[in-house]
Amino acid sequence: QVQVAESGGGSVQPGGSLRLSCVVNRSLFSIYVMAWYRQGPGKQRERVAHITNGGTGYYEDSVRGRFTISRDTSKNTVFLQMNSLKPEDTGVYYCVAGITGLESGSWGSGTQVTVSS
Repeated sequence: QVQVAESGGGSVQPGGSLRLSCVVNRSLFSIYVMAWYRQGPGKQRERVAHITNGGTGYYEDSVRGRFTISRDTSKNTVFLQMNSLKPEDTGVYYCVAGITGLESGSWGSGTQVTVSS
C-alpha cells in the first residue's frame, strides 16, 4: 500500500497561482502512474492531470495550458502547478498513486483549493 499525502492548497483570487505537492512513501519509479483528481462543489470527481513513471504528463482539456504536472524523483514528490486559476477550479484536490494503474490506486485525503474574489 502506498501512503499519499497532499499539501499546498489554499485560497487565491482569480488569475492567481498555487502549487500542490504530493509525497509518497516509495520511489516514483516503482509507481506506474501518479494523478491529480479534483471534486468541485456539486460536481463529480474528475481527473485533471496524470504523469507516468516515464515522466510524460497528460491533462484534462479544461486545465491544459494552465496546469503543469511534474515530479522530483529524489523526493518522491509530484507537483501540480496551477496558473491562471478560475473560480471553476475550486474544489478538493486529491493525489492518487497507481502502482499498476489508477483503478487500484492509493488516494490521499485531499487538499482544498478555493478560487474566489
